[in-house]
Amino acid sequence: MAKYRKKPVVIDAEVYVEGMEDGWYVIEKDGKLGGVYYLHNDSIKPEIHKKLHPAIRTLEGWLKIREGDYIITGVKGERYPCKPDIFEQTYEMA
Repeated sequence: MAKYRKKPVVIDAEVYVEGMEDGWYVIEKDGKLGGVYYLHNDSIKPEIHKKLHPAIRTLEGWLKIREGDYIITGVKGERYPCKPDIFEQTYEMA
């Protein structure tokens, strides 16, 4: 098996805060991910908002965002979440 090293590419990244998501997903009663996504909408009622969880639209589809995740903007402007431990092992400040 051949070994490879990531090319040194500078990316933009920020720790997730509310407002960075592209939409929201619903957790169903059995704890499974619901298939309904909501785009930003100020008319969503607060009681419904509590059942929604942040998500981001990536090149591979929708992904969950959790508190502490980094939101990375790649070389082509694509965005995706990254878990803090993986981020710290993979990236260093430029």
